[in-house]
Amino acid sequence: MIDYAAPAIGAFVIGSIPFGLVISKLFYNTDIRKSGSGNIGAMNALRTLGKGGAIAVLLLDAAKGVVPASLAIAFAHDMHLAALLAACAVLGHCFSPWLAFRGGKGVATAFGAIFALSWPAGLCCVGGWLLGAFATTYSSVGSMLGSLVAPLALWYFTRDWWVTGFGAFAALFIMYTHRENLARLREGRESGISFLRRGKRA
Repeated sequence: MIDYAAPAIGAFVIGSIPFGLVISKLFYNTDIRKSGSGNIGAMNALRTLGKGGAIAVLLLDAAKGVVPASLAIAFAHDMHLAALLAACAVLGHCFSPWLAFRGGKGVATAFGAIFALSWPAGLCCVGGWLLGAFATTYSSVGSMLGSLVAPLALWYFTRDWWVTGFGAFAALFIMYTHRENLARLREGRESGISFLRRGKRA
């Protein structure tokens, strides 16, 4: 456990980098937290910064999950450590010390880590997101559905309990971070993805 402590802290620090805020301030001269939902993730970046900003935030947030898990696999050849670092990166993203221990909802970072642990499982999670988002026009539904796919896909492709445990953690944690979205969905107040809504009307 002592050997795991330093990498775990490093993964948390990497995960804590608020790329949504960094991109919005450096390239758009705005604070993403003061627009839209106030979230620092890619979906609010799409509403606030446009497609270019959203893609940048999405890729950078996903990289926060990819990098720690990939390093553990490449250099330590330790899937248990990789799963631990993946969880720490997600926690860092959601409880960033740079943002008074607040942050995003962890979806991109978790999905990035899943790709590092098992790219076929990552594709399944993205498929779950696409199915949920396109069927309902709600990114939150896609995020929750994709995360629920994670433990099943990780177990199917890896048969590793630690890796599957990370998938279960990610699913439960993402459901928790989306608790307000669930309330808005029940009340009919959830914001949909604008271009999907236009497609529905057409």
